[in-house]
Amino acid sequence: MPAFVYNPPQSPLQILYQDDDLLALSKPSGLLSVPAKNKDHQDCLQTRAEAEFPEARLIHRLDLDTSGVFLMALNKPAQAHINLQFEKRKTQKYYIAHVWGHVNEDSGQVDLPICVDWDNRPRQMISHEHGRASQTEWQVIEREYLEDGTAFSRMKLKPLTGRSHQLRLHMKEIGHPILGDVFYAPLDLQEKASRLLLHAESLTIQHPGNREMITFTDPAPF
Repeated sequence: MPAFVYNPPQSPLQILYQDDDLLALSKPSGLLSVPAKNKDHQDCLQTRAEAEFPEARLIHRLDLDTSGVFLMALNKPAQAHINLQFEKRKTQKYYIAHVWGHVNEDSGQVDLPICVDWDNRPRQMISHEHGRASQTEWQVIEREYLEDGTAFSRMKLKPLTGRSHQLRLHMKEIGHPILGDVFYAPLDLQEKASRLLLHAESLTIQHPGNREMITFTDPAPF
């Protein structure tokens, strides 16, 4: 894999929703969620949001290469309320992905434990001895072909747990890596897309103010 060069997109902040408690943003692929240790990797969605909304507070993260719904709280009580929902798995979310090949079944679930691959960080690995329980529900939306004839499936992925790289690793483990995945797809499939074709399209939570369910959506750009 080539050396990592951080060149984040410079598009303006895209606001999906805003009220007194919540700020929902559209995170572009290639932009870090939070600052990294390297001084050249400080530009991220969190710092960009805080520049416009100094009261914004972090709730969750998306991988560098993943795009989609990114939710922040605008006060401490809202942050605590939503953090508890994530911790108790009360939130509902799904992603859209393009994976290599035509998946035979129409739906299913992956249940494989995940842990850090310490010799190849930040990669993760399946480990029945050291891994933490990880489940992903999946559904085929369409089976299609690229212009060069490569078969791919458009998938709806619902993570039941929130492990690092969970969706990417689970798709690879069932034989259908995500196109453009520089960590888990072979080189020829990395080159089938200009970015990782994984997008957080929908997130549903209980609003910390009125306690009603609210859904944030950001249609996949591919």
